[in-house]
Amino acid sequence: MSIELKQIVTVAQKEFWERIRNRWVLAVSIIFAAFALIIAYFGTAQQGAVGFSSIDMTIASLVSLAIYLIPLIALILGYDAIVGEREHGSLDLLLSLPITRLELLLGKFVGLSAALSFPVIAGFGVAGIFLSYSISIPQLLDYFAFLLSSIVMGLTFLSMSILVSTISRSKVIASGAAIALWFVYVLVYDLLLMGLLVAAGSRIGSNVFPLLLLLNPADIYRVANILSMENVKVLYGLATAFPATLASPWVLYGMMLFWIIAPLGIAYLRFKKQ
Repeated sequence: MSIELKQIVTVAQKEFWERIRNRWVLAVSIIFAAFALIIAYFGTAQQGAVGFSSIDMTIASLVSLAIYLIPLIALILGYDAIVGEREHGSLDLLLSLPITRLELLLGKFVGLSAALSFPVIAGFGVAGIFLSYSISIPQLLDYFAFLLSSIVMGLTFLSMSILVSTISRSKVIASGAAIALWFVYVLVYDLLLMGLLVAAGSRIGSNVFPLLLLLNPADIYRVANILSMENVKVLYGLATAFPATLASPWVLYGMMLFWIIAPLGIAYLRFKKQ
């Protein structure tokens, strides 16, 4: 089956500009920039000092911020991508045009990905500009790698939100499912995992724990960023928790790619049968 790139780009542009016109995109960009600057400057206040001190600690703090905000934004962006068109009656009109369901799905994902990336790059980018006066080029590259990984993590949740939108029968159900996904993956999963470790004790080996973390894209994102910083990974207890085979960036980002492709693939298979 051939895929027309022009059709994908057309749908992507429509989705992107529709989201960018909403003022909340600008608001989110400002929030990201404000929090990043506050964390960078006041992150060491509990040690009795203020001002920029360490790029590693700054990134580690921003990772915690991104895990809460970016998945929520991604899920809100995508939960109505398909079911919203269906409820408004525009889905049949779109499919009557010379466009396949795969092209429509990919176009929406590309457009929403750009809309998600915009506030992340704008917000964290502004903070990066201010930080560039206090850090070296290698440290600036580390910050840039953190920014890119934040976008990739957002794409995993965007992919899941499009799957939710495809299989839901109404926007109300889709929005509830999207919030449930955020609640489970961001708030509940790690608590359940820690409870399981405490309850099972030594019956869960050191090789099982990292595999359980790989089932959560938010945890993969956290681990990928923390393991890249020698000083911080010791504080997080990840220096010995991850075997070398799983601590590889290729494995971690390969799993992130899986979390992007798999939900989209399932969404397409379900969309094709509808």
